[in-house]
Amino acid sequence: MSKIGNFNLDKDGIYIIAEMSANHNGSLQTALETIKAAKESGANAIKLQTYRADTITLNSHKNDFMIDGGTLWDGKNLYELYEEAYTPWEWHKKLFEYARSINIDIFSSPFDKSAVDFLETLNPSAYKIASFEISDYELIRYVASKHKPIIISTGIALKNEIEDVIDICKSEGNEEIILLKCTSEYPAPLSQAQLRTIPLMQKEYGLNIGFSDHTIGSTAAIVAVTLGAKVIEKHFIIDKSIGGADCEFSMNAKDFRIMVDSIRECEQLLDGIDNFTKEKSGRRFKRSIYVSKDIKKGELLTEENIKSVRPGYGMHPKYLHKMLGTKSLKDYKFGDRFEL
Repeated sequence: MSKIGNFNLDKDGIYIIAEMSANHNGSLQTALETIKAAKESGANAIKLQTYRADTITLNSHKNDFMIDGGTLWDGKNLYELYEEAYTPWEWHKKLFEYARSINIDIFSSPFDKSAVDFLETLNPSAYKIASFEISDYELIRYVASKHKPIIISTGIALKNEIEDVIDICKSEGNEEIILLKCTSEYPAPLSQAQLRTIPLMQKEYGLNIGFSDHTIGSTAAIVAVTLGAKVIEKHFIIDKSIGGADCEFSMNAKDFRIMVDSIRECEQLLDGIDNFTKEKSGRRFKRSIYVSKDIKKGELLTEENIKSVRPGYGMHPKYLHKMLGTKSLKDYKFGDRFEL
């Protein structure tokens, strides 16, 4: 059984995470308002990112550290991007307390061991490993050792890396592993989502699989649910007018609410398998055999005096062709259920 906080993935439906990332745009008040808006938009959890620029990269302008390749952040070095986007650590306690006060789950993605130690003081319900950190085996080992559910994005991962991190978590006695299918492009084109991978991952690893969605809109998230995703993560922003490093591929509060409602409708549509058995209350409206004209005992049964009609309390219509041309065994009145 997999649980994140009080949410049971096996019976409580789809766990929906609103990723704040850099969408506070440097304002604590905006961060608090984002948590409130995520709750009102139907998210089960709000997720932070916990790092400082110097815990994730070096402040170097050598070519290796410069961003290029047609991203939203071309021209900056990595340090400048992370310095702009990080969530100050001194905010975390207030953010955690506020989220819990309004009954929305809260946890974070740590990017080094010091972030894990810091987050442990706040007792998060889970940890999230970002896609680009999946090769940081020692970070994953350290997170797994805390014995909280560990949610791992697999966007850039090779198959052997996914297998390695699963083994690492299990070697630490942590089997509460959730893998997220994702495409590590920002934004990600729909053509690269490859959502049919979700059921393949379920079969291959025997774990709960989710989807970290970097596409524009809600179509990909909804399709992911129909393919078996148990967790949906989506970048969340109150309103795109506030701007910020992740604004372009984040979903505003209004659209997030629409996405959540659509996912909840999907849950209802996918609930249960009928195995071709129907409840009796519905079957009363099916057809069955009724007397359509008074019949005397010994009279021939014809298409004039017995018919297949609604409702369904009489004999099954499959017997009609065998009955026609035979003699009635008793008297019947118009509207009687026909029974031999």
